[in-house]
Amino acid sequence: MSLLDDYRAELQAADARLISTVAALSDEEMRAPSALPGWTRGHAVTHVARNADSLVNLLTWARTGVVTPQYRDASERDAGIEAGYGRPAKEQLADLEESTARFAAAMDAIPEERWNALISGTRPPEHPAWYVVMRRLREVEIHHGDLGTEYTWRDWPDRYVDWEWRDSPALLGEPTYRSLTATDTGEKIGGTDGPDLQATKRELVAWLIGRHAPGGFPAPPPWMVRSAPEGLA
Repeated sequence: MSLLDDYRAELQAADARLISTVAALSDEEMRAPSALPGWTRGHAVTHVARNADSLVNLLTWARTGVVTPQYRDASERDAGIEAGYGRPAKEQLADLEESTARFAAAMDAIPEERWNALISGTRPPEHPAWYVVMRRLREVEIHHGDLGTEYTWRDWPDRYVDWEWRDSPALLGEPTYRSLTATDTGEKIGGTDGPDLQATKRELVAWLIGRHAPGGFPAPPPWMVRSAPEGLA
């Protein structure tokens, strides 16, 4: 089994966890606030569904070689969320299941030699098609926690935390720390100016992503200023 196969399996498991959580939500619970300011759970679920379809566009681009943008523009992303967030829970669940299946089918349709084809997300730099799988895993894991149900960053799989520890610093703006030290593993990440911060690896990853605020920590650096790390192409 290849590394890509491993991460596809990770994504399949993450999808199943999210769908199970959404399936348990009532209409009232779907309308309740999420952990994201200004968003209900319906906003978050709709966003995850529309994100799947937008990433299908990138996989189609990789497979065919025909430029197929993730979104035509920023307004298309926002309009999709606004159009769908108020739907009943049953419709939200069906949409999530169907969009998840479309993304899985798009992955299955890519010949092995096209996984290294270069595509572009909503921000530079270009990256290989295989990184779309990682981007989708990130969306599913983070926004599952954003629903404000029992699943949080504390429940992220260790392998996902390890990957984000390696990947996230390359997606950030100017660091707000001099160093990060994982107290449970001893691993370190260098920054620029600012405090030397210490916490468990999981806490540090959640802080970098903006999903946890340990006491005494500064605000994290700007998140996702790039669609992918430099140098993957």
